[in-house]
Amino acid sequence: MLDNDIKSLLLQYPMLRELDAADRSALLATASVLHLSAGTIVFDERQPCQGFPMLLSGSIRIIKSSANGRELHLYRVFPGDSCILSSSCLLGRSDYHARGITESNTVIVAISPVMFERLLSIHKPFQDYIFGMFSERLNDLMHLLSAVAFQKLDQRLAALLANKSSPLYTTHQALADELGSVRVIVSRLLKSFAEQGWIRLGREYIEIVDVGSLSKFSSLSSESEYHS
Repeated sequence: MLDNDIKSLLLQYPMLRELDAADRSALLATASVLHLSAGTIVFDERQPCQGFPMLLSGSIRIIKSSANGRELHLYRVFPGDSCILSSSCLLGRSDYHARGITESNTVIVAISPVMFERLLSIHKPFQDYIFGMFSERLNDLMHLLSAVAFQKLDQRLAALLANKSSPLYTTHQALADELGSVRVIVSRLLKSFAEQGWIRLGREYIEIVDVGSLSKFSSLSSESEYHS
């Protein structure tokens, strides 16, 4: 590993600084640095986990695909984050059950399965980090499950937009993929939001005009009616 990669790794994952010199040297000697372009499949369903990814830059989107090609966004991994899917596959010695795709140019330090298990066994700060991320991701996935089960698609879309920065440069298909829906339905809902003055639509461009109304609409119970 280059000195800049080592500095970035220790900056993003500070618990590794607490390793003793011998264990840190062993980690750095066996780790590999991957430079991946946007849209690269990092791992896919039914593939074995080849290592534990630690991001130095970029992001990975974790999705679950159906047989008909539709996708459901599960979570994202950013620098400093842990991919709990990789952790669970390594701990359970099982294959992946979802796909990871880079969203932008991404640099990853991949730790071997053997080193991952060693860190868990000898280094409590690493244990605390991994299981702390499990807790955070479980909460995120519970929120996702609740939204899918109890919110209508228009409310989920409103919530998604309310939490995005404006202007938002994206496509209707990308939003549909993130919500596990289809483009034509999302396009119809976006047009409805625009007619109510909550957003402005352009070509691969959405301006959030009234984030308050989007947030209020997304939090309504299924029995409520919204009056703008």
